[in-house]
Amino acid sequence: MQKKLHIKKGDQVFVNSGEYKGQKGRVLTVDRDKNRAIVEGVNMVSKHTKPNAKSPQGGITKQEAPVHISNLNLLDPSTGEATRIGRKLKDNKLVRYSKKSGEEIK
Repeated sequence: MQKKLHIKKGDQVFVNSGEYKGQKGRVLTVDRDKNRAIVEGVNMVSKHTKPNAKSPQGGITKQEAPVHISNLNLLDPSTGEATRIGRKLKDNKLVRYSKKSGEEIK
């Protein structure tokens, strides 16, 4: 069974430590096995690519690299600030909620 994480694909997150501290972005993918997530516009790296059908010229492209999940906080949907999350039962389903405002996170 895979462990539950505090962020999911599509969440708006805040980077709370590291080189990209203070930046906000949307989660593109989550790797549960490695506890890492790829965030849009965060942790950009240069990748050398060979010429192919997609890029006939080849060359150096910029792309996002994974960030450890412990360096990310979810953004509160009402205030837009970084918040921790909790889980509670609602209609026999676990739902995530913001610890700061108490608002449910969709």
